[in-house]
Amino acid sequence: MISTLMRNAGLAALILACASCAGAGAPSAAVANEGASSRGIAAVQADGFDTWLAGFRTELAEDGVSEAIIASMLDGLQPNPVVLERDAYQPEFVRPVWQYLQGAVSEQRVTQGQAAQGRVLATLEEIEAEYGVDKDILTGIWGLESAYGVIQGNFDIVQALATLAWDGRRRDFAESQLKAIAQMIERGYATREQLEGSWAGAMGQTQFIPTTYMDRAVDFDGDGQRNIWDSEGDALASAANLLARAGWDRDEPVVEEVILPEGFDFEAWSERSRLSVSQWAAQGVAPASGSFDGVEALQARILLPAGGAGPAFIAFSNFDTLLRYNNSTSYALGVSYLAKALEGSGTLPGGWPEGDPPLGRNHARDLQAALTALGFDTQGIDGVVGPNTRNALRAFQQSKGLEPDGYAGAAAYEQVIGSPPVAEDD
Repeated sequence: MISTLMRNAGLAALILACASCAGAGAPSAAVANEGASSRGIAAVQADGFDTWLAGFRTELAEDGVSEAIIASMLDGLQPNPVVLERDAYQPEFVRPVWQYLQGAVSEQRVTQGQAAQGRVLATLEEIEAEYGVDKDILTGIWGLESAYGVIQGNFDIVQALATLAWDGRRRDFAESQLKAIAQMIERGYATREQLEGSWAGAMGQTQFIPTTYMDRAVDFDGDGQRNIWDSEGDALASAANLLARAGWDRDEPVVEEVILPEGFDFEAWSERSRLSVSQWAAQGVAPASGSFDGVEALQARILLPAGGAGPAFIAFSNFDTLLRYNNSTSYALGVSYLAKALEGSGTLPGGWPEGDPPLGRNHARDLQAALTALGFDTQGIDGVVGPNTRNALRAFQQSKGLEPDGYAGAAAYEQVIGSPPVAEDD
């Protein structure tokens, strides 16, 4: 099955040479995804949604949920096959960070954000005063999560989560979210009719999952509900509360572009390494504009989202707090630069390596398999480029005397495998 992922003889030879290190007989990720795409029909025939539903109904009752609330949630419920299709789908194409930023900070999004911000400016200022979270950051989150409240998703999230729970792959997650929904209804925070959102259960203008809603949503307008669907105040204050509780510091910046010196020590650098700004400056790191005045003592790390050939950033603790909202570097950069645009400062960084795009899932699997076969263990072959894969790639690059930036792009693929990645359909 592993050989179904191979697109050139050199890579196939690497895998055959190290078949034992990958685990004999383990299904490939491609086969697992193919199985997931057909799970809907198979599960309908084998498991029976009604069987799961009856068992979960009993579980809610044992947890003390009233029969009225259970009925409002589960009576007449049927699985949604579209949810299974969305859950099984894993696109090959990985959007480069520079393309993501162009969409996140488009002229239209900025213009719409300025209008939306102006409409609720007094509320945003009250929220900023209470929670200490910058109003432009909150507006940036609002814009990326729901286009300022316009696109919230129209899935019945009870049905969507019930479908995921019955399907089984994400059962623990989905059932915990459904139990949180029961609490939401029981406490009067939301009504059953309001419970619409994304296919994966995220809700409202700031796209909270139910457990996050229970932990972090607030009733900012004082009407007795935590209405993140219809109340801008509740939605934005809930986002501010989440960030504040995650450690947001009103006195720190978020992220700034920097210039790395010639001969920057990539071998000593890692994406998690934190130094004071003055220590980074002593190594020759300089702001792309302005100065480091006033932030010299702050701890920060250097980000290279497109490797050493792309722009570099210095990220402060508030950047990592944004990752608590959505654990994506592209997302956190998007929120940050949208916030800068809304306040009228900063331009999108340039100098991206557009000729060296990030690898898609299939090519990332190839890279992981080849690195592991060469003795640089990626701790799994799943097509997802995370810290383990980047660390393995950095070790390979160091062994070859290459710039060890850990960027899994087309150039790194060719360095490891010996031929460029073949273009694939999305």
